[in-house]
Amino acid sequence: MDRVVKALTDAARSFVHPIILLLMLVPMGIALASWAGLAWVYWDTWTSAVQDFIQAHLAFAWTADWETGRLVSWIAAGFVLLMLAPLMLVTALLIAALFAMPVLVRHVAQRQFPTLQRRRGGTVAGSLWNAFVALSLFALLWIVTLPLCLAGPLGALLPVLLSAFVNQRLFRYDALSEHADAAEMKRIFELAQGRLFLLGLVTGLLYFIPPISLVAPIYAALAFIHLCLAELQTLRGEGQRSGPGKGGARD
Repeated sequence: MDRVVKALTDAARSFVHPIILLLMLVPMGIALASWAGLAWVYWDTWTSAVQDFIQAHLAFAWTADWETGRLVSWIAAGFVLLMLAPLMLVTALLIAALFAMPVLVRHVAQRQFPTLQRRRGGTVAGSLWNAFVALSLFALLWIVTLPLCLAGPLGALLPVLLSAFVNQRLFRYDALSEHADAAEMKRIFELAQGRLFLLGLVTGLLYFIPPISLVAPIYAALAFIHLCLAELQTLRGEGQRSGPGKGGARD
């Protein structure tokens, strides 16, 4: 718990640097502009398709009475907005993971972990694959669980849990790929699983708090970098204390 709190506070301190200030609005800004533009062009097409589906497949008594009324239109508009929300988040997270993370890792490592040896256990291909798997699973789970959004408190909890999942699954690899070797990465994913998920949960909540959501992807990335590099430093310290030649990766 202490490491998670420290990662969150260290990430907040990192925001004051000009490089971070420049980066923090870019992912969500691009995502919002892109999907808002598409929604402007295709809104009628998307809502009409959903409305036609409702009228064709849901044989409730009120559908006949409201075919040209507002109720079905409101439902269709709400459904489209629920679909656009994860798409904007996925786009912002993808931009943060692929383009901002290398800059953020260098920034944090140079200032907070200058003596941490780089063993480059990750690859560009690995980063791309990790991002694809994490974001694809997130999008799939969001779509599958979308009907549960109507299930009261459970419906409000599910998006937060999905955001926690995608945060820790997406950022942990890139946070460690430059400094950890493959064995160290695997070991940290196992040892720090609970802390990684907790950090994902806390940062995932920020995606639902406007206007904080605009900078949440970069803040989450910074927090995971701080936590993962601290975990790596601790792991290597334990390896050195346990005896020479361990390399910090213990099986």
